[in-house]
Amino acid sequence: MKLVSIEINNLRCYKETVNVSFDNLTTFIGKNDIGKSTVLEALEIFFNNDTVKISQGDANIHSGDLKVSIICEFSSVPDNLILDSGIHTSLKDEYLLTEDGTLKVKKVFDCSKKTPACEVFILANHPRTIGINNLLELKEKDLQAIIKKEEIDCPLKGNPIMRKAIWSHADELDLGYTELAVTKPKEDSKRIWEQIDKYLPLFALFQSDRSSKDSDGEVQDPMKTAVATAIAEVQDDIDRIEQRVQERTEEIANNTHAALETIDASLAKELKPEFIPPTPAKWTGLFSVNLTTDGIPLNKRGSGVRRLILVSFFKAEAERLLKKGNKKGIIYAIEEPETAQHPNNQKILQRAFIDLSNEANCQVILTTHSPGFASDLPADGIRFITRGETGKPTINSDSDVLIEVAEALGVTPDSRVKLLCCVEGPTDISALKALSKALHKEDPSIINLETDDRIAFIVLGGGNLKHWVNNNYLKGLGRPEFHIYDADVPSYVQYAEEVNARSDGSRGFITSKHEIESYLHKDAINLAFNIDMEVTDHPNSDGKATPKIFSEIYSEMQGYDGIMKDNNAKLKLADKAFPKMTASMIKERDPDGEIEEWLRLMSTEL
Repeated sequence: MKLVSIEINNLRCYKETVNVSFDNLTTFIGKNDIGKSTVLEALEIFFNNDTVKISQGDANIHSGDLKVSIICEFSSVPDNLILDSGIHTSLKDEYLLTEDGTLKVKKVFDCSKKTPACEVFILANHPRTIGINNLLELKEKDLQAIIKKEEIDCPLKGNPIMRKAIWSHADELDLGYTELAVTKPKEDSKRIWEQIDKYLPLFALFQSDRSSKDSDGEVQDPMKTAVATAIAEVQDDIDRIEQRVQERTEEIANNTHAALETIDASLAKELKPEFIPPTPAKWTGLFSVNLTTDGIPLNKRGSGVRRLILVSFFKAEAERLLKKGNKKGIIYAIEEPETAQHPNNQKILQRAFIDLSNEANCQVILTTHSPGFASDLPADGIRFITRGETGKPTINSDSDVLIEVAEALGVTPDSRVKLLCCVEGPTDISALKALSKALHKEDPSIINLETDDRIAFIVLGGGNLKHWVNNNYLKGLGRPEFHIYDADVPSYVQYAEEVNARSDGSRGFITSKHEIESYLHKDAINLAFNIDMEVTDHPNSDGKATPKIFSEIYSEMQGYDGIMKDNNAKLKLADKAFPKMTASMIKERDPDGEIEEWLRLMSTEL
């Protein structure tokens, strides 16, 4: 499952309801003490209530209400669930999804108590017609009674089967917004929640103000997450163990009762075990990991070294998930990852976060107030938190959010820029940088876009904060522009012609091949992913271009459910395959020297 949004009500500074959407990589930006950490901690409370536990003082002090509500919405819900009866059902069949087909789970914490109690609800588009609006709460005999009374043709066994038959038989369901309690012992509603809970993503929160002890902090939290991830990967084996233990304990209880009856049958008519399996948290608590470096306990090393463990953890996770598909979703939430990090390490972290967020079933959430760190992160995922004159926090993710961020954080354009290179998307930047670097290595007279600060990239279809700022602040400075568009969109030809009609040194180009990925060499893809595939100049006879062909092969290799999106395929090719390109590979795929021509013409304007 993937996290779509969170809705927070009455938690700390969020007196009134606030709703935040999430991308694969989401960055919360704002000044100190503005409410960034509260969003991440709300997620921690929702998923784990461990690293951060909700307490009596967490309810907003001005509201007069002592109940805190946190609602999380998820996409990519499981196709089926298996209840204790062994009957397959689904959230859709049980009317437990929203109108949009997402799963919304609401947790309400009563902060009037010393240890706040939690109630869980599923918010769904559920039947509201009296008599069939509470089927999830009914016992088997109650469902059987309805089947008989209504003379419905249905087996009198299997609660999901009977519910489905009853709903299908009804003249009017009156579907509408419903809050269904799922934590109280109400037949299948509680069992369904227990099944759903297994599918929720793992959530790992890394806080910037943690202590520097080896017992927790930078060292233990990543290791705890690693243990939780490993346990999730063997959950099927754990379920089989729990089932076997339950069967054996019930057998022992039955034998004990039989022996008791031979002694005195009046002592107990029934001896029934109530089996309580260990929660995932208890399984995780069975394991601990100690780390040493060259025989030296990590808690004896400096704080800088311990923080580097965090850098290494995320880099390793990105590489691991690249090689092995992750079936269970995981969300990494990191507060101010740039804290106490050398700029080089910050770049490593940025790259690792982007890699992680591009993996299937993986999301990354960050907080920062550093313009330098924020400037290279995807703009689509930026959430800007401010407070008005009344002190009420607001979270902006609209199209104008970058203007507010630039003004608040003091992000300014680079005065060294002499030329703007306009492309369609971020992957085009990575591709052009890699191609220019390879050609520059063989011929230093060719510009290296990766290191030349005189050229700023403008992403016309999105991009990151730095690109947007350069675009908006530099376009009034009279800098020449180079526009490079893929040939897959016919209307781009007109745009390129309009650019070429200018008299300021600007130029527009349309690729002779279908798109930038069509310039890749098959050997570069093979070196990066161990995939042997053909790369064609234009879509093949099935209408599939390079990213689509790659996504199908890669998804099958990783065992993904379904096919990876083309955008994710482009990201992987840009990140891993293009850097493997050599000058000889480029010349083989581009014998007319089209790419080299772009680069040499750029040099003439510098």
